Amino acid sequence: MSWPTVPAAELMLKRGGSVNPKNFPDETFELFSIPAYDVDTPEIVAGSEIGSSKNCIEPGDVLVSKIVPHIRRCWVVTDKKEYRQIGSGEWMIFRDKRFDSGFLRHFFTSDIFHYQLMNTVAGVGGSLVRARPAFVEKIQVPLPPLEEQKRIAAILDKADAIRQKRKQAIDLADEFLRSVFLDMFGDPVTNPKGWETKSLKEVSEHINDCPHSTPKWTDAGVICVRTSNLTKGGWNWEDTRYVSDETYNERTKRGKLEQGDIILSREGTVGIAALVPESVEMCMGQRLVQVRANREFVLPEYLLYLLLFELEPKRITRLMAGSTSKHINVRDLKQLKILLPSIDLQKKFVEIMNKSKETTSSMVLFSSESVNSSLALSQKAFSGQL
Repeated sequence: MSWPTVPAAELMLKRGGSVNPKNFPDETFELFSIPAYDVDTPEIVAGSEIGSSKNCIEPGDVLVSKIVPHIRRCWVVTDKKEYRQIGSGEWMIFRDKRFDSGFLRHFFTSDIFHYQLMNTVAGVGGSLVRARPAFVEKIQVPLPPLEEQKRIAAILDKADAIRQKRKQAIDLADEFLRSVFLDMFGDPVTNPKGWETKSLKEVSEHINDCPHSTPKWTDAGVICVRTSNLTKGGWNWEDTRYVSDETYNERTKRGKLEQGDIILSREGTVGIAALVPESVEMCMGQRLVQVRANREFVLPEYLLYLLLFELEPKRITRLMAGSTSKHINVRDLKQLKILLPSIDLQKKFVEIMNKSKETTSSMVLFSSESVNSSLALSQKAFSGQL
């Protein structure tokens, strides 16, 4: 089923009015700002404390952030309480009675919209990057019947709730495993239990940097792993890319990936890594490192967890290089000291880790089935397939 579309310009509010709260110093406002979004609560603040003019907004308005657009900030203005509602200038405001606010929120956070939004950005980097409304206006927004919009929004709301529960379960499992790890092995940095140590290079069969070129993508074929596919200890297959057999063979000349290999992000979102799952053929994209454990010294699962611990933000800086594009220096990574408790003790930790995964069904799935069934729900929703 295909729906009609309308340009975002028809929804984007351009003359909704503004107010300078300084002119109302004794009035209290409900301010929808970017910092407020990040804590999911509008600021309740006196006019005397607000430094510049703000946009007038209404309940049901959909706000999309112009600044740092790679972070998918989209906020539906809540029902009005006792204070006048205003929004900071960093938001693009969308208002149209033909659209359900929940439907728009899901569309504006979907891959379909986000990909197009990122093509509108300008700026030199970091917080200076912003989307340009004049270009955002040209993005086409699907317009199904209103009841269909509400049905789709309800389905995607349920999916969001499930993802949130999964995240909470994963966070609890991470906290539990961290406690178990420290109790069994101690802090890897200070090594209070006095374990023997060797460098990562010494306890690995090999450590391979990735090819430093962008491959030619195909509609099907062999999975080419990118940093966006990695999470902390697992995989995200919602945006999977493929390469031809020829490209796969070219990119695996240094060595093919095998089950149990560790794939580590060395640039971009650093400090995330996962084990190559069974029965899934894949090769490395850019910004990744392959580590194959020498099982005489370390089990892959233990080494993965140890690396995730060592690559947490407060410790990772000692491995970072580069002034403009920070990345893990592979040479320094190879010299990272690895604790070597007995294999039996490592096995005990891996058993605890596996039981923790079993009891939190939301933990990452290491199977080819998870790859094949990972088509994003929103992709279906906004193409009329839901």
